[in-house]
Amino acid sequence: MAIVRPFKGIRPNEEAASQVAALPYDVYNNREEALEVVEKCPMSFLRIDRAETNFDASVDMYSLQVYEKARDILWGMLDDGTFIQDGQPCYYIYALTMNGKAQTGLVACASIDDYKNNVIKKHENTRASKEVDRINHVDICNAQTGPIFLAYRKDPTVDMIVNKVKNGKPPVYNFVSEDDVRHTVWVIDDMDDIEQIREAFEEIDRIYIADGHHRAASAVKVGLKRRRANPGYTGGEEFNYFLSVFFPGDHLTILPYNRLVRDLNGLTEDMFMTQLEEKFEIRKVGKEPSRPVKKGTFGMYFKEEWYELTARPEILSDDVVDGLDVSILQNNVMASIFGIYNPKTDRRIDYVGGIRGLEELERRCHEDMTLAFSMYPTSIEELFAVADANRLMPPKSTWFEPKLRSGLFIHSLK
Repeated sequence: MAIVRPFKGIRPNEEAASQVAALPYDVYNNREEALEVVEKCPMSFLRIDRAETNFDASVDMYSLQVYEKARDILWGMLDDGTFIQDGQPCYYIYALTMNGKAQTGLVACASIDDYKNNVIKKHENTRASKEVDRINHVDICNAQTGPIFLAYRKDPTVDMIVNKVKNGKPPVYNFVSEDDVRHTVWVIDDMDDIEQIREAFEEIDRIYIADGHHRAASAVKVGLKRRRANPGYTGGEEFNYFLSVFFPGDHLTILPYNRLVRDLNGLTEDMFMTQLEEKFEIRKVGKEPSRPVKKGTFGMYFKEEWYELTARPEILSDDVVDGLDVSILQNNVMASIFGIYNPKTDRRIDYVGGIRGLEELERRCHEDMTLAFSMYPTSIEELFAVADANRLMPPKSTWFEPKLRSGLFIHSLK
């Protein structure tokens, strides 16, 4: 059973919501990118999520004063009315609409025990070094500010209540962000609805992390730290739960995560193409970008030309991990031809999310890379299958769009 708990959400007042809402903190590559956003929109939640933007470059972005500044701004915005807090535990509906397609999730709190006991399934490893920043942010702010992106196999009761509320109540937020994504939020505060949703999730035995493995691990570690500090804890304290948005799997859009390679590993062009042809059928496309339309096919941009690659039957696999397109490319090209055995750390490989288009692959090949591969996206069912098998995907296997905004929902640990 999954514990999915309502909470007294801290959220922006209606007038401030569109100005506060910000892309996740880790979308920005560096301090300068985050600062540019904050300078353009001073109310952006990045002031809190990336609080180093409040200091000059001489201040270490991971110093204690940065996290204390985030805490002070957050609770100050509650004091001045920019944020409000609901008086009773609620669920929230969060719909994101991009290019005419909507995905609708339930904002609630997940249980750290479900995470520990593998009711919440993972498909990525986390690195402790990446967790430290968010552990400090959550612990010092005394709040979780960035929701974890979770998925589940759809449930008719949850669908029914979500649709009833969407059709029967006005939203509390309805705005279009700068990237043309519409964000619409409703509050579920009817006690019967809340109880039915809670009971429905108790019948669901598996929830999946779609995006946010490091944020989830950090939230859990803060909760466990507080349990140790409070040995008489009851399990009902807010630190036992973490902020999440739960989406039915069939609502989600996964975009490809394309690959770039810096060099040919000492091979001549002819040697490379010969080795590639042993594993793939190769068709020259020309100048028109090659976007794969089915599993087992890949586009390749090399020497100003696009090619379509089709995996030969002997390199395909029924294994839930080895059969992924990202694994086929990794095992049969990146490792065997280019000698890239650790795609997490090898600086000769880079990744571009599908939202940036194939033109970005061409641009990078003109700038600093030698060739690029366009991918067919991993499916949500493939993600479920890997997680159900307690296996891990290769790095950069999925790119979810649209991105959840931070700042619309905050879970207080007080």
